Amino acid sequence: MPMMARMRSLAPWFMLTVGGIFVLFMVLSDSKVTDFLRSQKQNVGSVDGEDITYQEYSTTVDNFKKQQEQGGQTIDESQMDYFRDQVWDRLVTLKLINKKVQEFGIVVTDNEVREALLGPNPPAQLRQQFTDSTGNFNRQLYETALKDPRNKQIVITVEEQIKEQLIQQKLQNYVSASVIVSDEDAKDQFIKQNIKMKANYVWIDLNTIPDTEVKISDDELKKYYDEHAEDFKQVAERKIKYVLFNKLASKDDSLSIKKNLESIVTKLKNDTASFKKYVELYSERPYSKDTVQLSTLVPQVRDVLVKAKTGSVLGPYNTFEGYVVYKVIGKVKSKKEQVRASHILIKTTGNDKADLQKANDIYNQLMKGADFATVAKEKSDDGSKFQGGDLGWFGRGQMVKPFEDASFNGRIGVIQKPIKSQFGYHIIKVTDRSYEDLVLEKIVNKIQISASTSDKLYTDAQDFAFIAKKDGFESEAKLMKYSVIETPSFNEESQALPGIGVNQALVKFAFENSVGEISDVFRVQSGYVAAMVSDVIKPGLKKFDDVKAQIKNLVLKEKKLEKSLSVAKDIRSKMSDVGDASVAKSIWSAAKVDTTAEFTSVGDIPGIGREFAFSDYSLEAELNKWSRPVKGSLGSYLIKVNYRVKFDQGTFEIEKPTIKKQMLQTKKSSYFGQWVQDLKKESKIVDNRYHFYR
Repeated sequence: MPMMARMRSLAPWFMLTVGGIFVLFMVLSDSKVTDFLRSQKQNVGSVDGEDITYQEYSTTVDNFKKQQEQGGQTIDESQMDYFRDQVWDRLVTLKLINKKVQEFGIVVTDNEVREALLGPNPPAQLRQQFTDSTGNFNRQLYETALKDPRNKQIVITVEEQIKEQLIQQKLQNYVSASVIVSDEDAKDQFIKQNIKMKANYVWIDLNTIPDTEVKISDDELKKYYDEHAEDFKQVAERKIKYVLFNKLASKDDSLSIKKNLESIVTKLKNDTASFKKYVELYSERPYSKDTVQLSTLVPQVRDVLVKAKTGSVLGPYNTFEGYVVYKVIGKVKSKKEQVRASHILIKTTGNDKADLQKANDIYNQLMKGADFATVAKEKSDDGSKFQGGDLGWFGRGQMVKPFEDASFNGRIGVIQKPIKSQFGYHIIKVTDRSYEDLVLEKIVNKIQISASTSDKLYTDAQDFAFIAKKDGFESEAKLMKYSVIETPSFNEESQALPGIGVNQALVKFAFENSVGEISDVFRVQSGYVAAMVSDVIKPGLKKFDDVKAQIKNLVLKEKKLEKSLSVAKDIRSKMSDVGDASVAKSIWSAAKVDTTAEFTSVGDIPGIGREFAFSDYSLEAELNKWSRPVKGSLGSYLIKVNYRVKFDQGTFEIEKPTIKKQMLQTKKSSYFGQWVQDLKKESKIVDNRYHFYR
């Protein structure tokens, strides 16, 4: 790879690898937005009193988007709302952390950056660009590329990114200085990773205990409620009612895209330019020449394409991809046979004799000359009846086995006697068979909402919100025939609202207003929302009646666990310490008696699942001896550990430094992440972006 190309490939890696809050230092410095800050009054929000202007934020979004795209990550319009939220969160975090960096006096010198870049251990992804297939790092080529004047701007960018990485490392080390990993921690981790075991077991699964075996009184439920009051505390919550103005393409939008492609097809047929050239100019998907099975195409398309001549340009057709124009390049022999079939379904009713009789009556009617499609429309219990029973093309593995076998073994045009599947009785007629695939090129235009439709939608939402504030939310919605939806309750920490998605500004509105307050229009992922606070739930203890069903399930589980333990004790009393467990089935027929495959104390136990009581016991158990009953979360067990790897002190001492280093890094990262989240909670963050983006 030429040196200039190598250097250009470095910057996208940093954007993807660093990928976090500190990359934005560079983004902000490049945006040169500081000139706006003194004079600009339009702010999208603030962080602890520090305003964030519209220009600062939008420029940061644009620059960060360009950086992502340089790294090969394309962000289309449908992803922009989520992307803006990500950038906002990172920008807020950056500003909070920047203050802490200054407060703690953290600096990174030019010498530290130079040492990271030119020292004995350059960043791994930098090394990778200059490492050959044998794993040898070409130090000379690396340093030559760094010193090449043509790479000056790239090197400056890389140096800035390294600087921010070093700042992050120093800040993380400062914040998490108290985090340690002891030798005991490392030993515990070593045991979890390396001590493997096998065991025989008897499992009394709590789910095998019928509900009728457990009696629960209201007094027991109330007692549980009183004793576990902490579990039923609730924080302040809200509910909102809302009207969603869904951002969907209108019929005019769809028709406009179709007409545009029709004009392109007309132009193409009278042009000597290649189809590939038209794909490059007009398609939203890159050019490709695809070998396609008939069964993967939508019905109206495959029916035309299968009969089309080589070189034909057909469409546009409305498909799951959008509107598509196809060019048929040819046909090739398929590796998989495909058939086309129609059927009439007599859905199972539970009376098999009557179902079969009905199917045979219809079959006899067809044998006397009745038209298959007409009879299917009249008597089939399947949605395909609207197409005269036609199911289109399909390959093996797409239908239930009895239907598949009948279809692929049937002769074209022959109506088969009824065959049975789990859905009922099918009368099948194979209408075509193919051993060919199509080779196609295509122009694809997605059906997207137009700017004018989007503007009208926003105007409708604004008009509704304005009038609702005067005439009433629900009465106006009823008058306009808009659907009103109420959310479940949510708390102030909620990131997403059911049916709406992530929208912290809407959560904030709900908690800053009282019942009946109506919002302005909020932009959400699926469109626009006008909302009203419908319920204010104060913090405190949840009412017993509200959680009674939940408590009943908890008590039921507890009692079943106790019952499983009692059964396990009964079984154990009939067993010797080292004998087999065959007696278990005679005492509890649903008992599972089995042997595990190899497991560790942190993974799932084969045949059981995640059960820490089982694995914790197995780590310390005396080998080849049945345990006393062990109560877990899934039931109760009798366990006989028959194999366990011995702890190897020598191997542990060799691996201990690496284990401690990895654990320390993980603990520090987790601690730092929590510190950042706490920092956000303690700060005053104002988000008014919904006024600027719609």
